[in-house]
Amino acid sequence: MPAHVEIELCGARLWLLADRALYWPARRALLVADLHIGKAASYRALHQPVPRGTTAATLARLEALLAAYPCEQLFVLGDFIHARSGRAPATLGLLRDWRERHPALHIGLIRGNHDRHAGDPPAQLGIEVLDQPWLLEPFALQHEPTVHATRPVLAGHVHPVCVLRGRARQRLRLPCFVIDEQVSLLPAFGEFTGGWEVMPSAPARLYVAGDGQVWPLPR
Repeated sequence: MPAHVEIELCGARLWLLADRALYWPARRALLVADLHIGKAASYRALHQPVPRGTTAATLARLEALLAAYPCEQLFVLGDFIHARSGRAPATLGLLRDWRERHPALHIGLIRGNHDRHAGDPPAQLGIEVLDQPWLLEPFALQHEPTVHATRPVLAGHVHPVCVLRGRARQRLRLPCFVIDEQVSLLPAFGEFTGGWEVMPSAPARLYVAGDGQVWPLPR
């Protein structure tokens, strides 16, 4: 299976990447959703035992994608920082170091529900904060997956996953893309995000991402 699958959606050629991101060659743009930076730090602030290093791992994966694909723009479809309590000095330091390695990259953040509570990213990160819908021909970029009156929507928020079931009662949960001419969903990009099982009906198409590959599921 390839590391990306090319699709056509409403006249635009898009690449669905195995690492839970979307690349738009004509715009030289990378789209990701639901990073939830600092989520583990937020849980630790509540004295809950959670893994460390999730922010560094998320940023390393993003770094690898920016190196692999020619990008001039990065759009985050909401929920960049998880919560105010996640804005720990170490977390913000990782973000600053990452941003300094990509000074020419334009970054647009479509505010999500967590962003509204966490507050906008620090100004020194140079991130343009946008309210949904953000229109980028032919799409409306959003966090919440609501129908737009005139544009097909690319959104996040749901953290879609598919559950693959085997004959011997095996179950495997994998992040997926949900592609539809009205509202399409990107999987959550962050390392510590969880997922919501989706069971869309036709004509939506599902593409599962896992183990460095992405592939379509039968309708």
